[in-house]
Amino acid sequence: MSNTHSRRNFLKLSLLAGGGLLIGVGGLSNCSMPTSTDDLDFQRFNAYIEMSPNGIVKIYSPNPEIGQGIKTAMPMIVAEELDVPWEKVQVAQAPLSNDFNRQVAGGSQSIRQNFPALRTAGATVKLMLLTAAAKNWDVEVETLEASQGVISSKSGKKIKYEELIHDAVKLPVPENAPLKKVEEFTLIGTAVNNVDIDPIITGKPLFGVDYKEKGMKYAAVARPPFGASLKSVDDTEAKGVKGVEQVIQFNHKVAVIASSTWAAFKGKSKLKIEWDNLQDDENTDLFDQKMHETLRKGNLEEKITHGNFAEAKTKADKVIEKTYEAPFLPHNTMEPMNFFADVTPQKIRLIGPTQVPKASANVVAKLLDRNVEDITVEMTRMGGGFGRRLSTDYAEDAAMVSHLAKAPIKLMYTREDDMAVGQYRPKVKYKITAAVKNNELIGYQLQEVIVNNKGMNKGIAKFFPFGTVDHYSATSSNIPADVTTLWWRAPITNFLGFATESFMDELAITLQKDPIALRMELLEKAKGQKVPYSPERMQKTIQLVKEKSNWGNAPSGVYQGFACYYSHNSYVAEVCDLEMIDGKPVAKRFYAGVDCGIVINTSGAKSQIEGAILDGIGHAMYGNLELKDGIAQSKNFDQYKLIRMMDTPTIETYFVDSNEAPTGLGEPGMPPAGAAYANAYVKATGKRMLQQPFFG
Repeated sequence: MSNTHSRRNFLKLSLLAGGGLLIGVGGLSNCSMPTSTDDLDFQRFNAYIEMSPNGIVKIYSPNPEIGQGIKTAMPMIVAEELDVPWEKVQVAQAPLSNDFNRQVAGGSQSIRQNFPALRTAGATVKLMLLTAAAKNWDVEVETLEASQGVISSKSGKKIKYEELIHDAVKLPVPENAPLKKVEEFTLIGTAVNNVDIDPIITGKPLFGVDYKEKGMKYAAVARPPFGASLKSVDDTEAKGVKGVEQVIQFNHKVAVIASSTWAAFKGKSKLKIEWDNLQDDENTDLFDQKMHETLRKGNLEEKITHGNFAEAKTKADKVIEKTYEAPFLPHNTMEPMNFFADVTPQKIRLIGPTQVPKASANVVAKLLDRNVEDITVEMTRMGGGFGRRLSTDYAEDAAMVSHLAKAPIKLMYTREDDMAVGQYRPKVKYKITAAVKNNELIGYQLQEVIVNNKGMNKGIAKFFPFGTVDHYSATSSNIPADVTTLWWRAPITNFLGFATESFMDELAITLQKDPIALRMELLEKAKGQKVPYSPERMQKTIQLVKEKSNWGNAPSGVYQGFACYYSHNSYVAEVCDLEMIDGKPVAKRFYAGVDCGIVINTSGAKSQIEGAILDGIGHAMYGNLELKDGIAQSKNFDQYKLIRMMDTPTIETYFVDSNEAPTGLGEPGMPPAGAAYANAYVKATGKRMLQQPFFG
């Protein structure tokens, strides 16, 4: 990785009215800099860094914080290159302008996209401070050293950064500030506590559900089953609930507006609604029938074709074929959906937990026929996202209810609302076929059938084992439906990783090869091929977890399962140690080897991998949501099982030492987790898990 970054006008500086220094990161040549932090404009800059006269360095970042740790990791990057004490670094959620460029949290991309810019910003400002000190002392800048916010000369002179602000702002911005070598890092690669940990554990208001302001009303909305419409509503009893002020119908929905959350929820429960056009084909069993029929006919859209799989199949000594099935899943964020909207003739204010503020503003502008310039969006911290808050449906409802009620509205979901309204992980089936000749894999076919979703794209279709066989085919088909689906943690790959890695173990059994040895052998064949992944990096990751898990040398009664996967530009290999206790399978320990490039915060990084593994095995074992006539049959946690503390294994996470730029971390640990468990289960019982949930 290069340790210099050049871009003319990449940074701009200005002197703040209070005497501090403001740095705009990612500016273009025609950008003007504000002189107040009240005027930050993220249409023109990616982020801002403020250096105060008291030595405090504050980063204003536009990226939403959903628990992925960027509010801690991003300032660590700047502090590393700037060489300031960590205790003097702060980070704030940026005030929002009317253009929300780059303000998205999703796809495990926040650190990956901002890493070069933030490093360069810190290094450039440090160089300017060094240059200012060199001019003051009439020495060469190369003779000076910067450390912990202090510049020192060989003669023993010392000066603090904040004393050089006025001199540094007068200097031209250098084009090539040297970056540290990876081995010179002192902060990056260490464990740092989440900057919000104290307010989180003490219950201070941070999240969308905490937001309130004087005069606002609360709203709860009844929504139709998928595909249905509102026929009639009797709101007499609802209006009789103390605190209920209005009942409003819109877009086949019914909103109850009240003076408190409880009154709104109680009022909604008293509505007597008759739905029309209930869809008896929005049914889990019927979806299964359609999907199996689609796979049987084989009329699917081509995604990738390499060689001739049909011909390889006819020449094969053996043909292995398995179908893997996954249900709809809700996101089940800890914090249910909620949003604040205040729609007035002059302006619209939107406040709440969203991963997509720009999209929220745009859809509300279109919904209410308003100029997007009249809309502001403020982001709160989110109590989980997992893709659910990439949708704008709840922001739209809040804005519409505020518009119709002519009052500021706090829209609140119950857990039942959250699970019933949709935006699920799509139901999907994968049929995988392998052609084997002379005990070697010569052909591989991946067929996908998915409900109301585009499914895998061509990039995902080229993930491992693409590039390892001469004849490869990937096809997909979408089953249209009214049920709404959305991105769900590690979109598509969350179950595709389970299917392909479970099948890889089937192949190893057939070929009578060690599961890890087979993958290493196939990855060797992928070297030099045009594939989106690095075979060498995956091999190194596999080798790491093989050594750490003592693969192949487990004590008696311990059954080991292995799986690996590449997604979000990262490589993860996992081993599950499973034991049979009282006749039941128990995952006692997981080992994870991870190559995500340079690890910024080891504490946050381990938390992300551990959370992904628990999410992966928990949903694989228990997660299931069925539909009948367009209505979700599980509506709360008494009907929808999540993994419990007693089910959780000990997890050991190890990172590959790397000089590569950071890549995704919030999602890549999930796809191989269920497969590692299932592959261990086969060794323990001889039974193959083909359908999730395992223990429905």
